[in-house]
Amino acid sequence: MPGKVLVLGGAGYVGSHCCRAFSDAGWEVTVFDNLSTGWRDLVRWGDLIEGDLNNTRDIEAAFSAVKPGAVAHFAASTLVGESVTEPGKYYRNNTFATLNLLDAMRRHGTNSIIFSSTCAIFGHAQTDLLAEDHPCNPINPYGMSKLMVEQMLAGFDHAHGIRSACLRYFNAAGADRDGLIGERHACETHLIPLALKGAYDPGYAFTINGTDFDTPDGTALRDYIHVEDLAEAHLLALNALESGAPSNAFNLGTGRGTSVAEIVDAVERATGRRLPRKTGPRRPGDPARLIAAPDKAKEILGWTATRSDVDNIITSALAWHQKDWAVNQEASLQG
Repeated sequence: MPGKVLVLGGAGYVGSHCCRAFSDAGWEVTVFDNLSTGWRDLVRWGDLIEGDLNNTRDIEAAFSAVKPGAVAHFAASTLVGESVTEPGKYYRNNTFATLNLLDAMRRHGTNSIIFSSTCAIFGHAQTDLLAEDHPCNPINPYGMSKLMVEQMLAGFDHAHGIRSACLRYFNAAGADRDGLIGERHACETHLIPLALKGAYDPGYAFTINGTDFDTPDGTALRDYIHVEDLAEAHLLALNALESGAPSNAFNLGTGRGTSVAEIVDAVERATGRRLPRKTGPRRPGDPARLIAAPDKAKEILGWTATRSDVDNIITSALAWHQKDWAVNQEASLQG
């Protein structure tokens, strides 16, 4: 039977969608977030405890109040470029803060954790499809900080019996089917929100970084997965741990790549507008392709991405962003 789950970073993009999936399935959700990059209005399923994982008193108070049976951990700094220029921030917020969390779980007897990991732990792809046993050679502090957490989780399982599911995302995209929550970042770096912005904002020039990759159309290939598909995978992993499943790691994707140029075409179809664009150089360290081999998640969790058709992703993202833009514009006029 579902119990209590404490969702660290539940006011963020993927975290908020997982809160809905958990709540809809009967879990009692509580969000723990410092709102540094999360948003209060995205906390719609469960109470919010404002706190910081770098503050052990905040963590202790949350565990004492909630007494969770499981934890879902999304709280992290996530900008790859920033991790190169400010590595200390990433090791502090992603790695050291998770050690604080694991210590609290041990003290309070919470023995299940879903960890929001990333394909950035792999570095440059050595195969067309990345399976779980692909070598881990992260090329930036962001990926390294996440890999270090995976290694910490393995150690805490061996020593203390804290079981984990490490869910490695590729490119999360799209928005909630009812338009209640979606992707919003104070500093936007993700392709699809930027492309949608370029279709509507004449003052913004959308840039394609790299047109000379070794791909069919010269632009980078990525595995885009609808955020609701991701949320379903988290729920299945949470239920598996609740049923006593051992620790495991899963690469979450569709197994197919979509190029930047194909995303541009999909944005134009969804908006009915031409997307002005310019081309720029490749971003340092940007691989030509990052595509998941999702077979293990299907075999063990019974999970398959069913909502991740690129047109569905873009349509749902557009509906959310149009609503969010309108709300923000009204708020700025009133302010």
